[in-house]
Amino acid sequence: MAAGALWGLTFVAPRMVGHFGMVDITAARFAVFGAVSALAVFARPAAVRWPNGQQALAALGLSVLGFSGYYLLLAFGIVAAGTEVPSLIIGTIPVWMMLLGRPAGLRMRALLPGLVLTGAGIALMIWGAWSTQHREGGVRFGWGIALALGAMVSWTIYGLLNAKWLQRHTELNATDWANWLGIATGLGALLLWMVAGSDIATLLAQPDGMLFIWIALASGFGSSWLATILWNIASQRLSASLCGQLIVSETLFALLYSFVWDGRWPQATEWVAALLFVLGILASIKAHR
Repeated sequence: MAAGALWGLTFVAPRMVGHFGMVDITAARFAVFGAVSALAVFARPAAVRWPNGQQALAALGLSVLGFSGYYLLLAFGIVAAGTEVPSLIIGTIPVWMMLLGRPAGLRMRALLPGLVLTGAGIALMIWGAWSTQHREGGVRFGWGIALALGAMVSWTIYGLLNAKWLQRHTELNATDWANWLGIATGLGALLLWMVAGSDIATLLAQPDGMLFIWIALASGFGSSWLATILWNIASQRLSASLCGQLIVSETLFALLYSFVWDGRWPQATEWVAALLFVLGILASIKAHR
């Protein structure tokens, strides 16, 4: 739940510093993540446990699926489609993780109520957002949905693979693994910025530069480093399907932060969609039990 609250901040961040490019926002966040992880590792050099080749490759691959690649897709999706619909699409990750990582004795029929409720909530939210944004550019909104779907697939694969990796390698410390992921992600973020990011002069010329720095620090430390440690601890103690259910907190916090940033209450369709979504997740949890 705490990891979800921290992750929810990343849904509203791209809108808060919209003058900056999505590559720059992504690279800044994960460069901070990498720096914090490196400091945590080298603060105690005598206690450093270096990953072997297999672990290093796993960290690099998972860092793209769960961090830099995932968030780049999500950030572009939020810019194109707003916060609400992408956050709900990402919020279906608990369902996919349960379907793909469900225990052997759990029948598909038991999952149908939750799937129907969740699907109805997402459809209602998309319909409401499409009806208001279609006049302003329906193709752009549809592209945002496609990017959010890509981000969902990317993180779902990460969640399943990361959980299996941690459960197979119980000797790994959750904090050590988070730091290795962070260093791998930070290196990828620097490469991303060098290839596709803005130059220093362009970044300095943008308005809200101090806000950009604060968001990079908050999302890099809290939404990446600290949240990853919390998530790794949960992944070692819970099954992938049950742990995945708790990602619903990310969606609910993302919606809350979005409405606060917009300074408005949810509309009637948004209330109903969110209610259907929560009921769907609760039904899925009940089926899992």
